[in-house]
Amino acid sequence: MFLTRIQEPAQTDDAGFIESASEDGFTSDKVWSADDRKPWLFLFIFGAWAASLLWFGPRLWDLVLSAETWTARFILGYFAFFTPIAWLYGLYNVGVVVFASIYRNFVTKPAPLLSTSQPPVAMLYTTCNDFVRASAQSCLEVDYPNFTLYLLDDSSDPEYQNIVDAFAAENPAKVKVIRREQRTGFKAGNLNHALTHHVREPYFAVVDADEILPVGFLRRLVPYLQNDPECGFVQANHRCEEETSTQLQEDMRIGIDVHWKWYQPLRNKFGFVMFLGHGALLRRGCWEEVGGFDEIVSEDLAYAISIRERGYYGIFAEDVVCTEAFPETVRSFRVRHVKWTRGTCEFLHKWTMPLLRSRRIPLIEKLDILFPTANLPLTFFFFIFMLLAGLGMPFVLGQQQDITWVVAGRELAVPVRLLPPELTRIFTPDFFAMTVLTLFAPILCFILEHWRQPLRLWRFLSRSTALYAALSPLSAVCVAGYALTGKARFLVTGDVKGLANKASKEGSAVNRYLSETHPDSMATWSFEIIAGALFLAAAFVSFQPAFAGLALAFLMQPYLHGLGWDQKALRIMTMIPFAMIVGSVFLGSASLFGLQPVLFGFGFHF
Repeated sequence: MFLTRIQEPAQTDDAGFIESASEDGFTSDKVWSADDRKPWLFLFIFGAWAASLLWFGPRLWDLVLSAETWTARFILGYFAFFTPIAWLYGLYNVGVVVFASIYRNFVTKPAPLLSTSQPPVAMLYTTCNDFVRASAQSCLEVDYPNFTLYLLDDSSDPEYQNIVDAFAAENPAKVKVIRREQRTGFKAGNLNHALTHHVREPYFAVVDADEILPVGFLRRLVPYLQNDPECGFVQANHRCEEETSTQLQEDMRIGIDVHWKWYQPLRNKFGFVMFLGHGALLRRGCWEEVGGFDEIVSEDLAYAISIRERGYYGIFAEDVVCTEAFPETVRSFRVRHVKWTRGTCEFLHKWTMPLLRSRRIPLIEKLDILFPTANLPLTFFFFIFMLLAGLGMPFVLGQQQDITWVVAGRELAVPVRLLPPELTRIFTPDFFAMTVLTLFAPILCFILEHWRQPLRLWRFLSRSTALYAALSPLSAVCVAGYALTGKARFLVTGDVKGLANKASKEGSAVNRYLSETHPDSMATWSFEIIAGALFLAAAFVSFQPAFAGLALAFLMQPYLHGLGWDQKALRIMTMIPFAMIVGSVFLGSASLFGLQPVLFGFGFHF
């Protein structure tokens, strides 16, 4: 049996490490061998999903057969098709929470590894108009004697170039600046250029511009690569910086901490350990063997797959904790989301078939790659679902009925559009329970983590809903833009001047916009406002408070982007969407009035 009870919880020391709770000594060089990874997580997910399909599938099929027109068949068919997909993702999040708990409480953790030698290491600090002195300084303060810090400066702003040069001049023995004439290939191109022409060390670390390393970063990670020749990289853990500079960072810092704690460590035992692009130590030999990083936006995941295909694997070092910052502004947050969404589309477009055809990567690892990566592009289809559920069902298939309200002793008849009776009939208590589970599954880890602080939890979930649930129109634009152009750009989150994010001047204005779908664009703002207004009107007419809350979040996004998170009135309004969604769940028994929750959890993405 692979489970062993751990008596002591993990504790974090002053150097940024989590002290191992296991009392067992180090008994094997391969502390987290990929051969030992178990399929139980995905057996649980697909077993539960298969049971849900057997239970609810006949009802969904009967719903489609009840349609009398081709329009009705399309609308109801899309509902019947998309709903099980939403359930699958809900069960995926439930499975992660269950097996993360098993991993944390029952799986024996290896003792910290020790090294008897200190091979040379290259610290590759990547920056593009976003240099952070504290981050670069943390690289110099690691307690490891044999390293060189390379500042891979792709900055186009002379001000940032001067700051980088000044920092390097302060530490000439340890710091080297590397620049290139052609800034092609995004971050991957920057890394490839340095490793090809300047860096020769057998191990190299990749460090983001805003990342703070613990002092023992190299001392604790190097032994993993030394002791296991099949380990291609070691990914360090992360937490949010304690000191925040903006209100947005303070409000959202919980999201970083909880995500890293629940969604990453269990992959050592139940999935595929991903290289997450920063805070990791890599083996140069693997980089050479695969021919460098694939020069796409999601170069980190592509690299992890490339070396896995050749028999290497990654390890997640839960005990080595770096810190990172949440984006300072809503604009930066949205810029990052566009980069992630289009980059994920590019990755899936170029890597899905090679991944599925691979004979060396086990099925459970393939699933663990595809589940989280497909989530972002799926928001486009969720947006289509919202259009059909919010507009098509009540206005094309529904019926009009007056609801009578008694206000101050006077009756007020309000006409509403009800959902079609074929749909309301399937919303039995079990179906409703499955819907609620799917809705709240992505935030279950946050609830479990902070249920003892209900007010803090409520504020976080409310404000995160205003940010994340409202990204659907932006995500839809990004996916459509990539589908039409096949282009993804590495937008620099910390580039506040936008100098690194200027689109090419080639082609028409429409083509330039679709090639980037930058959230600064008035076209993006207009689409979000139109979508919000349309959904808000439809929500009132069809009496669906959940849609009304979501529509308000859509409408707020452009204003939060332009005016900022610190606007008092806007911050108060950010509490409304989540309250309306939760309220609609509690009123879900009123299905006779067409009141149904329809988010299925896709609004809560962290």
